[in-house]
Amino acid sequence: MGMFVFLPLVLPLTAWPIARLAEQHLHPWTATRLLTGMAAVMATCSTVCLGLLMVVGTAQLPGNPLPDGWSDPRVREAVPYDEIAGKAAIPALFAVLVACGRTLWRHCRVRRRAHRALAGLRDTEVAVLPDDVPYGYALPGGRRGRVVVTRGLLDHLEPAERRALFAHERAHLAARHHRFLLAVQLAARANPFLRPLRTAVSYTTERWADEEAAQVVGSRRIVARAIGKAALVSRGAPGTAAGALAGFAAVGPVPRRVAALLGPAPTTRSWPSLFTSVGLAAWGAAAGTAASAMSSANSAVTMVLILHATTPL
Repeated sequence: MGMFVFLPLVLPLTAWPIARLAEQHLHPWTATRLLTGMAAVMATCSTVCLGLLMVVGTAQLPGNPLPDGWSDPRVREAVPYDEIAGKAAIPALFAVLVACGRTLWRHCRVRRRAHRALAGLRDTEVAVLPDDVPYGYALPGGRRGRVVVTRGLLDHLEPAERRALFAHERAHLAARHHRFLLAVQLAARANPFLRPLRTAVSYTTERWADEEAAQVVGSRRIVARAIGKAALVSRGAPGTAAGALAGFAAVGPVPRRVAALLGPAPTTRSWPSLFTSVGLAAWGAAAGTAASAMSSANSAVTMVLILHATTPL
């Protein structure tokens, strides 16, 4: 395999230009799904690669429980700089597992705390908190998701802007955006090169909800005005743990979201033709994801076959 065995670890670097193209040229619905799938595939491949390299490193340690055949010279020859790469993969894989575990634990803790904070309120779709601090978010989970908003935010919005706020947060719940965000967060923990995808998906999910709210309200300008007002009144307000789930104006570059809403509506959700600038970006991102997955799978399968061949029956 040679140096190709390390491809799954560095191929996520290709996610940087792909994320930028998807943000700028694709419908938020398409960009969110494409980038999330890309992040999941690349993170899985890089983690599998670390696991296979760890096998090579562990086989070199005295008293290791692995089969003796896995320390065969043919296995070590498949990995360049096997002594360094194999042993370095052991703490690297441990760090990945710990980081992903902490992310999952923190996500679950925030949701539990948010639901406990609403325990004394009526079980309605919209929960209005008697808080002067302006913020709002979508809280998934339980029997159904809930839109949580404070009186301090509602007091700064006109009736039409309040409808835009509620439509935006309902869009988050209906599309289960928290799952996309959690997936890219875990991917970024598994491979730091995937962090641009986490940032991009945070933006595209907000843009997705913005466009859904614009359709419900019937005015893109009203949604843009609501986002701008919410961002201005919440500036300097202390953050809330639950607000990290999906804040109305706290997530994503607000000026870019407002500018997008003041411009023309994005193209249709359907996959664009290759012979357009939008289609070129979409198909380029898909081709990059497929190439990365195939290269990663090839390295993994080759290593597994070598390990199998050196394992005594």
